[in-house]
Amino acid sequence: MRLAILSDIHGNIHALTAVKRFLSEHAITQVIVLGDLVGYGASPGPVIDFIRREGWITGMGSSDARVALDFRSQNDRRGVSETVLTWTRENLAPEQLEFLRRLPAGGRVNTPVGRLRYFHGSPHDPEQRLDLMAQDRELEALAEGLGARVIVVGGTHVPFMRQVADTLFVDPGSVGLSLNHEPGADVAILELQGLRPKVTLHKVPYDFHSAAFDIMAWSLPPVIADVIKTGRMG
Repeated sequence: MRLAILSDIHGNIHALTAVKRFLSEHAITQVIVLGDLVGYGASPGPVIDFIRREGWITGMGSSDARVALDFRSQNDRRGVSETVLTWTRENLAPEQLEFLRRLPAGGRVNTPVGRLRYFHGSPHDPEQRLDLMAQDRELEALAEGLGARVIVVGGTHVPFMRQVADTLFVDPGSVGLSLNHEPGADVAILELQGLRPKVTLHKVPYDFHSAAFDIMAWSLPPVIADVIKTGRMG
């Protein structure tokens, strides 16, 4: 069983289409998307339509929740993020917003090596962030409570993996807004067979100049274009 794990697409259709081409070369059994389909990028509608057509397993991210459920009244946020999320909310069709509203907070997949649990931030709240650098005993307790051999989460935009006792923890990074100091789309591929799951982290090249151009063409904050081109914030 070979799973591809994607996260934090953030409205970047250029990165997403490049990832699909990349996955077509790797005999993937299923794709799991950890949310944040929208936010920051200039193509939120096309990204949602793409995910719907592919039928990939998809959870809700924090940006998805803030757009679709309109959390402005609960969160007094300002700046680049809220500017783009407001623009996104205004530019999505009703059926696209409804798709985001119906996304689950996470889920589970039974694999040959045991149960895999996936969610964007924490098991029940995409706005929270799981600390994969926490002490071993904290992560062991989480894995035991979830009954999981593999736990995949998103939200940091930086690829990461860690084995704690019998459980593999993976953050695939970001497809559309990677922050590991290198432009490109982040993808994790899990090999789920034998005694232990195995993970490989990939950086998929794509036309990030076109993605950055789209940001400027829609008069979105230019700092987003800079991040797309450099893979770093600031």
